[in-house]
Amino acid sequence: MKKRVLSLLLLAAMAASLLVLPAQAAPPANRFYDLGGDAYAQVESLRLMGVMDGFSDGNFRPNGQLTRAQFCKMVVCALNAEDELGLYRTVTVYPDVKPSHWAAAYINMASKGKKAISGFSDGKFYPDRTVTLGQAATILLRVLGYKDENIGGVWPDSYLSFAASIGLTDGVDTTKGNAPLSRSDAAVLFNNLLRADVQGEGGGSFLTAAGLTTKSDMVLVSSNARGPDGKETAMLFSDGSIYQMAGDKASNGSLNGLKGTLVLEGQKVRTFLPDALGTSRVVTVAKAEANLITDRSGTKYNVTSGTKVYRNGAETTWSEARSWVNPGTSLTLYLGTAGNVEFIFIGGGDSSTEAVIVYEKNSVKGFDSLTGGVGGYTIYKNGCRANAKDMRPYDVATYASSTNTIRVCDTKLTGYYESCAPSPTEPTSLRLLGCDFDVLPTAQSTLAKFRPGDQITLLLTEDNKVAGAVKPGTAGANANAIGIATSISGTSATVELLCGIEIKGTVDLGESYTDRTSQFRQEELARMQNRLVRVTSTGKNAIGLVRLGGGVSGALDLEKRRIGSSNLAETVSVFRYTTNGIETLSLSDLGAGPIPNGEISYAHTNWAGQVDVIVLGAVGRGATLYGRTSVTIDDRDIRRIAIFNDQGQVTDYFRTNYDIAGGVYVAAVESNDGTGFSSLKPLTALKDVPNTAWSGESAVTVDGRTYSIPVTVMAYNKDTREWISASGGRSVVDIAHAYAQKCDMYASEDGVIRAIEVGGDFR
Repeated sequence: MKKRVLSLLLLAAMAASLLVLPAQAAPPANRFYDLGGDAYAQVESLRLMGVMDGFSDGNFRPNGQLTRAQFCKMVVCALNAEDELGLYRTVTVYPDVKPSHWAAAYINMASKGKKAISGFSDGKFYPDRTVTLGQAATILLRVLGYKDENIGGVWPDSYLSFAASIGLTDGVDTTKGNAPLSRSDAAVLFNNLLRADVQGEGGGSFLTAAGLTTKSDMVLVSSNARGPDGKETAMLFSDGSIYQMAGDKASNGSLNGLKGTLVLEGQKVRTFLPDALGTSRVVTVAKAEANLITDRSGTKYNVTSGTKVYRNGAETTWSEARSWVNPGTSLTLYLGTAGNVEFIFIGGGDSSTEAVIVYEKNSVKGFDSLTGGVGGYTIYKNGCRANAKDMRPYDVATYASSTNTIRVCDTKLTGYYESCAPSPTEPTSLRLLGCDFDVLPTAQSTLAKFRPGDQITLLLTEDNKVAGAVKPGTAGANANAIGIATSISGTSATVELLCGIEIKGTVDLGESYTDRTSQFRQEELARMQNRLVRVTSTGKNAIGLVRLGGGVSGALDLEKRRIGSSNLAETVSVFRYTTNGIETLSLSDLGAGPIPNGEISYAHTNWAGQVDVIVLGAVGRGATLYGRTSVTIDDRDIRRIAIFNDQGQVTDYFRTNYDIAGGVYVAAVESNDGTGFSSLKPLTALKDVPNTAWSGESAVTVDGRTYSIPVTVMAYNKDTREWISASGGRSVVDIAHAYAQKCDMYASEDGVIRAIEVGGDFR
């Protein structure tokens, strides 16, 4: 009770309001089109308290100015004292503030209470004059219990200096104390006020003195949970607790996913204050490991098995959620002060419930309806920052309120419409390519035109829900699903699409293979194992697979981030074929040197002509393999040769007439029938190459000729008799270069170093 009395006394010391409209005017909307980032969240916290709001046109007008009357109302709302205003509505303290004035009660409370604010020398208050920064800081200092004798000096400089010393003006330029206070600066001041401590008897936090209770270290998962009142406007937190909103306010979702302090009035939410703004980061995954997340830019983030993860409003851990995360998955990471990942939202943080299909190029029509009027959102397309000019027909947009982002996806999947439930006219799920898909309510109108048995192209959301459907061959809606053929047995295949879907079926290689022998078709299927393929469907339980190759010509220049003349997308995915399958890489794994075109098996470009998928290396018959020979004599005294490299054994031991000794670096090509080598050539040996001949990690000059060194180069240490692996953030090339002052190198005919040897002779 004592703290409540203190809050009222402090309240009487001041008054405030941001609402620039009289009480009888239409209430402003809960959206701020002209704000973004930290400012958007700051204002939303204050809006829930009734301290600040936007205008009816959906804007906040951050550069607008505040009147003395408005500032008084803001303070009263911050102090949670609106229920005391009735005592001051019918009195007249100033001749220019009649009881009929919309802010009379707020102004009278500040003046007649503790008399901490007064009018001018002529006895008037001038409620419509602008409030200055110096005046605002002075008022808030008095609200916190500081007295003039505690501060002294020259006004407003000494007051602004004192306010800065306690953090009240953090984030505000205080060099112009007599300048009008802007609405954006007012938002910063009040956010600082809500986090401050009061002075005088009792002390404690400002919020406690205002009769409110707090719960710290809360993670807001959702702002549209069903509360005790039955309304879907309650706040859901990561610990499973749900709190109903005080009054009739509801959050616009811009605070979702943030960690901070829950402010309660009784057991109802008064507001939510984020601990630290600007610590969230939206990334697109290149590699997800047990203790490390690498995004497509190569940036690495440390995680633990117990790191909390939120998906579709439910909490889990990284060890359990990791299986949901594929290359290309969008994550929102919330980072601690040390840069460690404190918690993660998978996708945008919300499960899609409705979507908008783009039908015109460069159009964002319908995006505002997705957000429910919330402005300040950021657009991501396929995990990459985007804007209106990046939109293409049949793109699918959804909204993630937890991060206030529009998520745009251009995945289109064509196949045989196998089945649906409960009915073709109103399906909630359907089956295509052996996979079950959830159907959004907004997709039912386009799906109603199709029936099981039809060929159909699905338009998918970022989390692989069906947002719509069109006929195959529709201009601008060509199927683009590609993936890795992870398992091929007989004529059956399993393909993991890069968008995270697993499909299964019997493989149809197409008409060009109809007249081929069974062995030839089987060999082609074997070549697809662990390869990148394009997927279609030709009938029930049948899938068409096409091996992908080529795409973009030119070398991969890692410094300039381009292949030939094509720039790399911000969210480029990198894979490499190895003898053990296909591995996922990040650009940072590739070092600094250029990669010759011959090392690039496939490159795919996105809607903007940027390379968004790169596959390095080549495995299979007909491809050139580089490695070191191993020779054996079998029990029939037949000489056989196999190729080994840093990935292990590349080929079988083949009987061959090539007269090449063991331990020789070669370029080899397997025969089409898989029984031997169609070509086996020793690489050019460059002996005793000094370290001074190197030009960084990407080139070396020997006898006047410059050779390129790809990041995929293999390196062998003859002292330890082991292949060198990248470790501790150092590349293979860097480790080999540092080991000795000289090395041996082995080059292919195209002037590329394929192998490096360091250390002593073999014994």
